[in-house]
Amino acid sequence: MPPRTVRRRALPGPLQALRPVGLGIAAVLLLALLWEAVKALVPDDGWSIGDLRVLPRTTDLAMPHVTEMLARLGDPLTAQPGADPLWLAVLRAGGTSLRIAAVSWLIGVVVGLLLALLMTRFRIARSAVLPLVVLSQTVPLIALAPLVKGWGAKIEVLTWEPWMSVAVIASYLAFFPVAVGTLRGLTSPDALHRDLFAGYAASWSQELVHLRLPASVPHLLPALRLAATSAVLGVVVAEVSTGMPGGIGRMILEFANFASSDPAKPWAPIFGAVLLGLVASGAVALLGTGLRRYRRAEVTA
Repeated sequence: MPPRTVRRRALPGPLQALRPVGLGIAAVLLLALLWEAVKALVPDDGWSIGDLRVLPRTTDLAMPHVTEMLARLGDPLTAQPGADPLWLAVLRAGGTSLRIAAVSWLIGVVVGLLLALLMTRFRIARSAVLPLVVLSQTVPLIALAPLVKGWGAKIEVLTWEPWMSVAVIASYLAFFPVAVGTLRGLTSPDALHRDLFAGYAASWSQELVHLRLPASVPHLLPALRLAATSAVLGVVVAEVSTGMPGGIGRMILEFANFASSDPAKPWAPIFGAVLLGLVASGAVALLGTGLRRYRRAEVTA
């Protein structure tokens, strides 16, 4: 007799939609428990083998308790009367960085899609451009930041604001997953399907619209989510490199000076940066709800 196939019962629609949220909350709780377990089990001076430190120090200055970091979010930003709570200052800085990340994501998506279309249409362009696209990611953002900032200051057509330099630098990270993921998706249709379109004398644009673009959706959506988180990361790094005030990256740099006197305070902007990445990824995931019919075989980024 053939082996019996065991079918898993599908969750109801609302529960299926909330499953990723539940898994995310469980992962955060597990990370908090792991943090406290390390503080409880590892000595204050950490573990070292000779001159090599294997585990870090676990003192309250190096690793404050999770409850202390969360409680510090509700305290005033400074000791001045009427100062805003720390969580509000982090949200304001995060909003500034999120707006810049959205612009950099749009730039990266447009550039990545255009490069993918070019490499799909012309084989010689793929052989020439794809290695350069991969090679571009080996250049650190810290090296590009002063160059982009200097070039922007020399532009006379428009008033170049500091945030524009940050957006351009961050788009340098965002375009790569879009270009590679879209190229992989556009070239994913089988030869049988392409031959069918050729048999009907379809033009390349018709093949692109009716075959390649729908087939690229399972590859494109993960690339867009990865580009969103890369844009947030690029904005944080670019804010530190260019010295632009008001963002979450500059706040991380400024609050690092309080590591010895107020060890829980520097973690607040770090939490804000993590929240930015989650918000950016979730917003892009919502964009994919309208393309559900093409997501039957969504792949990982």
